[in-house]
Amino acid sequence: MNSWRVHRVTVEDAARVRALRLEMLADHPLAFLETLAQAAARPHEAFRQRVAQAARGAGVAQFVADPGGRARLIGQAGGTVLPDVPGETVIFAVYVTPAHRGGKVLAELVEAVAGWSRASGRERLMLEVVEGNRRAVRAYEKLGFEDTGERVPHPVLPALTELRMRRAC
Repeated sequence: MNSWRVHRVTVEDAARVRALRLEMLADHPLAFLETLAQAAARPHEAFRQRVAQAARGAGVAQFVADPGGRARLIGQAGGTVLPDVPGETVIFAVYVTPAHRGGKVLAELVEAVAGWSRASGRERLMLEVVEGNRRAVRAYEKLGFEDTGERVPHPVLPALTELRMRRAC
């Protein structure tokens, strides 16, 4: 049995979500859309508002792997909808703490996003991975994602290229 539970975030998770966000930016500074300094400078109220938005509604959702109590979160994944692709959920901000990589946490987070996507009437998942991050690509392939052949510039660091991967929900 798992020592964590994957659930959609709640406003009460805001402080722990902020701590995990800072950890993930320190651990993988090129993988996300902001820097550690930018995130650390954001007031707690701004994190709380972001979490509140992801806790409800059909446009964006965030799921966390929670060991319970006041323990640090061990993973997260978000899902959102782009207006020009309404039948697809974009998975973003995926992170699993180093001690829990290679296990079931990633699969459970992705399945939580997939369930939310299906419930919202979207049948496909898409994500982008920095080209050359073989570990992440292999992990997503194990979860049924396939490289589409599409390549896009990294949204923050134009010297990097991201590959797109898709699968059905």
